[in-house]
Amino acid sequence: MRKVFILLLLSVATACSSTTVIRSSDPDARIYVNGEYLGTGRGVYSDQKVAFSRNDVEIRKEGCLPEHYSFRRNEEADVGAIIGGIFFTFPFLWITEYKPHHAYEFQCVETGN
Repeated sequence: MRKVFILLLLSVATACSSTTVIRSSDPDARIYVNGEYLGTGRGVYSDQKVAFSRNDVEIRKEGCLPEHYSFRRNEEADVGAIIGGIFFTFPFLWITEYKPHHAYEFQCVETGN
C-alpha cells in the first residue's frame, strides 16, 4: 500500500509540468514567450500553468517587424494528472499538456526605418 501511495504522489507531482520546444523558420530570429526571452531560432518552454492557459509568442529580428503567435495548454491529454485527479481533486487542473513541438514561419517584413 505504501508503494502505491508513493507512486500516486510522484505522478501527481510530475503531472503539473508541461514542456514544449518552440522553433522559428529563421535561425537568427529571437523567440519570446510571455515577454521572456527563450533563445535564437529555437527555445524550450516549460511551466506549471493550469489547463487551457494561453501563452503569447513573439518572434523578433533586427530590421523586421515582430510576428505574434499563441498556443494554449489544451493540445494533449496528461494521463498522470487524470489518474491523480481520480484520487485527489486538484490534479484535474492540469489534465492537458502542450504538444512537444511548435514551429512558426517567420517572414521578415522590413521596418520602414
